[in-house]
Amino acid sequence: MLIAAGLVTLLLWISLLFFRGQFWRIRDIQTGPAVTAARVAVIIPARNEADVVGQTVASLLQQTGSHELQIFLVDDGSTDGTAQAARASAAAMGGAARLAVIEGRALPAGWSGKLWAMQQGIALARLTNPDFFLFTDADIVHAADSVSTLISILQSDNRDMASFMVKLHCRSFAEKMLIPAFVFFFFKLYPPDWIANPRHKTAGAAGGCILLRPAALDRAGGIEAIRSAVIDDCALAARIKHGGGRLWLGASTTTKSIRPYGGFSGIGSMISRSAFNQLHHSALLLMLSVAGMAITYLLPPALVFFSHRLAPAALGGTAWVLMTISYLPVLRLYRLNPLWALALPGIAVFYLGATVHSAWKYWIGRGGQWKGRVQDPAAKSVVRLERHD
Repeated sequence: MLIAAGLVTLLLWISLLFFRGQFWRIRDIQTGPAVTAARVAVIIPARNEADVVGQTVASLLQQTGSHELQIFLVDDGSTDGTAQAARASAAAMGGAARLAVIEGRALPAGWSGKLWAMQQGIALARLTNPDFFLFTDADIVHAADSVSTLISILQSDNRDMASFMVKLHCRSFAEKMLIPAFVFFFFKLYPPDWIANPRHKTAGAAGGCILLRPAALDRAGGIEAIRSAVIDDCALAARIKHGGGRLWLGASTTTKSIRPYGGFSGIGSMISRSAFNQLHHSALLLMLSVAGMAITYLLPPALVFFSHRLAPAALGGTAWVLMTISYLPVLRLYRLNPLWALALPGIAVFYLGATVHSAWKYWIGRGGQWKGRVQDPAAKSVVRLERHD
């Protein structure tokens, strides 16, 4: 039984390394200059982002290249002076005329707050007849060539949508332990090579930074088609790809999120917000995920330390080595000590706990909670929670 368990986990890791689109490899972005100049409409949904939005606006106004860039910031009921901070930053950069601040209207039933804000921004941005929409979060500081690089990626291979997994905030002990794993697990779910392959059904995107052709958005049914999606970036990518669009996803080392996650509680909340939605609210899939994570990440070290037999320990040890190797590229991306890779089994336990917590939050009617809104309530609680919100 122990040898069989060792063979299972070893074969699993061989499969992950060599037959899942090489998701674990973090490649440098290789692009040339954009083929032609373009008009870009930037849509920023913002709710209580006064502490970060100024830096985001400034980074967008400092973009290189000859592109025309207009920013549409939708203030989604902020109470902290988000709109004022954005205007002050634009004025300081001499770009006040390139920033339009939209006061968000009341959230309609059936919409998530972020997507309703984006819908309002898109409606106004269309009046400028843009070549591209850039959807970006209010905490993203863009590298000076970020927009040019994304345009080049689309124009060089006639793609419809490209997104960066931006470099996330990673300074505290908890962030160093857990944030690289978030990127690792995300790419395992959505291998970039599979996303870029039009013959593969996998579709995904990183919502912090997405460049998109308006025509592709129209073919996908617009933002309204995903108006209630919790994992909105991947939902949009799926509709675009299934409609014949071509996608690209990669990791950026220079475009960054400046939102600190702080300690374990903050990161746990971030994971819990969407984990059970990813499992389609299925208790069966939750149980299978827990079992799968245990076999994948916990069984190898368990065999090494507790089997007391050479063969299963060797099989488990080999699987653990492959696991460790697969995690090294993301640690290099975040410039962290390679020894963090040895903590991946323990990190997986944390993510398992956050996933179970996500299910519990959903079952009590508080799923997808973010900035005072419940975005993923259990069906029996929808009416009560919408009224409360």
